[in-house]
Amino acid sequence: MTSMPASERLGSHLKRAEQALNATKNAVLRPAGVTVAQYGALLHLSANPGISAAALARLCGVTPPTMNTVLKNLQDRTLIERTPHEWHRNVLETRLTDEGRAVLADADARAVRVERALAAEFTEEERAALESLLARCVGLLERERP
Repeated sequence: MTSMPASERLGSHLKRAEQALNATKNAVLRPAGVTVAQYGALLHLSANPGISAAALARLCGVTPPTMNTVLKNLQDRTLIERTPHEWHRNVLETRLTDEGRAVLADADARAVRVERALAAEFTEEERAALESLLARCVGLLERERP
């Protein structure tokens, strides 16, 4: 027997919410032909053209090997292009292609509908409170990390 029931663990509730969000986004992104991870990479690439895979992995909250797999799949579909950095030849810069921008536009419209529906579930005050509470969770967890 454990000292704390699963129903009382905030981490379990956070994980369920994250899983529900990812499952919903995966479902709505499927017709656009991308996964949540691929969409996240495309979204961050649109705001950070030329970013390295390692920096992109940090932005997306995944490991560098995972990001390399995501980028390989996007490159195979010609949604991105990777070229050696002008001065650091062992660093590949990553940018969206025209096709990548078109796929991102479709995927983003789909993802935004989910985000707007989620936001509409709460009043403005509730959203602000939720954001504040989640920020407090992040702050505590970052302080507690060994």
